[in-house]
Amino acid sequence: MDYLSARQNKILTLAREHGRVDVDELSQSFKVSPQTIRKDLNELCEKQMLQRIHGGAIVGSGIENVSYEARRLLAPESKRSIGEKAAQLIPDNSSLLINIGTTTEQVAHALKDHHGLLVITNNVNAVHIMKNFMGIELIIAGGLVRRSDGGIVGVAAVDFINQFKVDYAVIGVSAIDEDGSLLDYDFREVRVAQAIIANARHVILVADLIKLERNAPVRIGHISQINTMVIDGELPQKLRSICQDHGVDVVIAPS
Repeated sequence: MDYLSARQNKILTLAREHGRVDVDELSQSFKVSPQTIRKDLNELCEKQMLQRIHGGAIVGSGIENVSYEARRLLAPESKRSIGEKAAQLIPDNSSLLINIGTTTEQVAHALKDHHGLLVITNNVNAVHIMKNFMGIELIIAGGLVRRSDGGIVGVAAVDFINQFKVDYAVIGVSAIDEDGSLLDYDFREVRVAQAIIANARHVILVADLIKLERNAPVRIGHISQINTMVIDGELPQKLRSICQDHGVDVVIAPS
């Protein structure tokens, strides 16, 4: 049986409560050196209990997603800023597809003062957010409701979305690879995201920098299929070059 020290158990509890832990904060909290904390995190990652990122670790692994509630706690201020910036790119009197995700939910919040919008979504949480927005006509996709996050997925949802051709799409992803691949964990959600991309004239990807440090097994598509990316900081050189080569407009939201 794998043995965890009392400190490692407490670190794991903190990670599950907050979605992520930081080396410097843990070092101060437990009054041990950053090297000791890094060793703890590495051991927890070897046991596939956490996933290492720069400066700390997050819950989850390359094949299992972080819980939806934990993801809401990951970089909330950055996601809110990204949501507000993305909403500014969407004009009144236009049509819009929104997929599931904690960052796309922040876009939904930021659409409160828009007028004349037609919004189609497979995101039950986004529907709850926008249902009383007077300037938005709201349509929800049909299909299987995924209990873990309120996403509507499956063949029925894909067929429903394929009925539309909208002005804009706002999509979130679970991870972005250094080669520009857009990745997710659930093949059913990937099919929906692919349909959303295919049925929009202008695709806006919303992502925080944590997505560049994560991995996921299922490929949605490539960043070259995106028109605009809204993110909370500078991209690494390789990704920045890919965006430049394919004419992807990168908008940095204030963090």
